[in-house]
Amino acid sequence: MLNNIQEFYNILPLIILGGGILISLCIEMYSKKSESILPWISIIIFLAVGFYSLMTVDSVSIVMQNMMATGGIVNVFFFIFTFGAAVVSLLAIDYLKKYGAYFGEFYLLLQSSVLGMMLMASAKDLFMIFLGLEVMSVSFYALAGLNRKRLKANEAALKYFLLGAFATGFIVYGIALIYGTAHTTSLNLIASRFLALKGNLLFDAGILLFLVGFSFKIAAFPFHMWVPDVYEGSASVVAGLFSTGGKAAAFSAIIVTVGVLFTQGTSNVFEPYLAVIAVFSMLFGSIVAISQTNIKRMLAYSSIAHAGYMIIGLAAGNYEGIAGVIFYLAAYTFMNLGAFGIVALIEGKEEANLDLKSYAGLSSRSPFLAALLAIFMFSLAGIPPFAGFFGKYYVFIAAIKAHLTWLAIIGVLSSVISVYFYLRVVVLMYFNNAEGELKLEKSNTGLLAVVISVLFVIVLGIAPGAIINMITSFLR
Repeated sequence: MLNNIQEFYNILPLIILGGGILISLCIEMYSKKSESILPWISIIIFLAVGFYSLMTVDSVSIVMQNMMATGGIVNVFFFIFTFGAAVVSLLAIDYLKKYGAYFGEFYLLLQSSVLGMMLMASAKDLFMIFLGLEVMSVSFYALAGLNRKRLKANEAALKYFLLGAFATGFIVYGIALIYGTAHTTSLNLIASRFLALKGNLLFDAGILLFLVGFSFKIAAFPFHMWVPDVYEGSASVVAGLFSTGGKAAAFSAIIVTVGVLFTQGTSNVFEPYLAVIAVFSMLFGSIVAISQTNIKRMLAYSSIAHAGYMIIGLAAGNYEGIAGVIFYLAAYTFMNLGAFGIVALIEGKEEANLDLKSYAGLSSRSPFLAALLAIFMFSLAGIPPFAGFFGKYYVFIAAIKAHLTWLAIIGVLSSVISVYFYLRVVVLMYFNNAEGELKLEKSNTGLLAVVISVLFVIVLGIAPGAIINMITSFLR
């Protein structure tokens, strides 16, 4: 009985969010003011889950018939997902009116997608990962095409759905091969038998297909083809969610699956695959982003490059690499959400002001917004003392410890290239004259979301050591 009560408390974050979805559904069905009520209900639910996850971060356990884990890095991921979603909810309150998709269903889909993310991060079984992936993905497909009157939104939703389904096929086939050789879908049992299974052609092929499928989800080269069009066609706040929460959830699935295998003192047999896609993702994303004139497409190619930096931590195959990836995900979530948040604030009706030229002279029109965007650009570029610098630093150090110094050097070179297109935005804002009139619609909730994001970026940059030590302690 006591064990059942403790298990209930351990999975309370999932219960709170699941209950919140049911309550939100009832509000949407029976209230005529659901569009104005649901944002705040969603924010309360996300903050409650996030704070509870932080308070119970030490309650490490395996629950639900060994299907799920709680505490430790699982709760760290819960915090990243829920606080990121709370920021998205704040941004969406005024933005959705301007975008023409002021529907209560947005918040239901947002809550459902976060539930899927949490199931993936807490999974101790391959089927639980698949369940979480589908809950998240179906919600994302609907969010991409939220405003069906916009042709670009319809195109984005269709492309995301078709390529997402294609990627899921790889994952399912990979799970089938893993099950066929390991005779179990339990990650703990697979890890305990890893030394015996390693070298089995079908098992290795299963893991490789699993990684390929999730390479689509994290937008790594050459599985990135959907990213620019989907980010450009989706609402700005939705694109921000895809690039942060969706990417973090996919990385969490990779970490709970292959991270368990790679950090057991055995050689990382998938190091060549991970190293190659890391190199191509970093260089391709950074170089192609230079030629972009639409800020959402620029941030889309930037997200491909950042996926490459994070894959370096996986290629390292050590505790430092995994901890570095988790820290990087936390930093990237808030700096990219902040950048997309400012894009959403500046964006006009009918997708106006998305060209980089629209940001010329922003410092004279809105000095505060310009300063906030400059901080996000510096952080994304990896300039100290912001969180983005330390995210890259930790994965590069992990690569050096794993004798992958060449990979860290390429990462540094890619970062140097990326400085150009990030600082180009800052130069436009502060050193170029405004072209035409830029009408900014006031949004206090949107501005609050951006300020919260910038505070996280600064705090993660001030105390990175304490956070990375905490994450590493949960991994060992």
